[in-house]
Amino acid sequence: MKILQMKLKKGIVKVLPESLDDLWHLYNIILENDEVHAQTTREMKVEERYARPKRGKRVSVFLGVKVEKVFWDKILNRLRVHGIVCDAPKKMDVTGAHHTINVIVNKPVTIMKTEWHKHQIDRLKRASKVTAAPIVVISIDDEEYCVAVLRQYGVEVKTEEKTRLPGKLEAEKRTKAVREFFKTALKSLKETWINLCNPIVIIGPGFVKNDFVKYVKNAALDVAEAVIDVKSVNSSGVAGIQEALRSGVFTKALRRVRIAEETKVMEEVLARLGKGKGDVTYGFAEVEKASIYGAVESLLVADATLRESPDEKRKALEKLMKKVEEKGGRITIVSTEHEAGTNLLSLGGIAALLRFPLS
Repeated sequence: MKILQMKLKKGIVKVLPESLDDLWHLYNIILENDEVHAQTTREMKVEERYARPKRGKRVSVFLGVKVEKVFWDKILNRLRVHGIVCDAPKKMDVTGAHHTINVIVNKPVTIMKTEWHKHQIDRLKRASKVTAAPIVVISIDDEEYCVAVLRQYGVEVKTEEKTRLPGKLEAEKRTKAVREFFKTALKSLKETWINLCNPIVIIGPGFVKNDFVKYVKNAALDVAEAVIDVKSVNSSGVAGIQEALRSGVFTKALRRVRIAEETKVMEEVLARLGKGKGDVTYGFAEVEKASIYGAVESLLVADATLRESPDEKRKALEKLMKKVEEKGGRITIVSTEHEAGTNLLSLGGIAALLRFPLS
């Protein structure tokens, strides 16, 4: 996510989403009564004197809408922001009409709010640094492998090695050579991973990468448990990693990293509830009480609760979040697209880890 403009005193933030993850962030940031401005298309009726009205012609135009609803279009990978036109060229005469803006990857969008909350700005800033996620990658086929780390400044190559395996007609020799090749690749992968203990993604063309995954599961279970994704690309080595970056292959992996973070904090909530020591609470009223005492260390809010609550309830929730932030609490918006979010919804969509127990 590129942050193109940020004028918080005026309530204006302009961004350029660059991945599906970025659209997901915007889905949870754009709320009812916000304004969204972007280039869009609008059907304009063409009327000719003494003739039957012709079918409208779609024209490209920059419009702003006051948001009524936001839809996540999973089939076409876009956000559909529906609302009432509040800004448009005078000649179009469409102010006050309904319109839907499609927010897609690589299309700038401006969001205007009466007030931006800290957790929303933090979310945008985290999204703008998403390439900083330290993911360990191995790109492998039957000719070479490359182990690298995705860092903020780009790809840091750790190990590269080429090989020449016997042909498929020499089955016994090839099997032995592949085993030795995999052994060397795993050693290189483990040396890089052991210092970071971060998620691993395995990529490559053909079936060799899948055979390598099976080998890792048998030879190093700790490394295998860190593998969060296996993807096909057309090339191996550094070229394969660059191809994966260009095509967005790592988007799913980065989302899984976020899911892991949300799952971990939700598991802590459930664990504390099980111990019954009073250092965790849930439900709006109870969390609000805890915030009055400055006891909230970490606040968890389900994205659906924040997005779908009636206007009055959402304002009360945002007020609570702001109060928690002012007292140094951390806020985590938990996605309801996975189990952690479902568990949080069962607790009323809001829970808090406390600095100290409350009776």
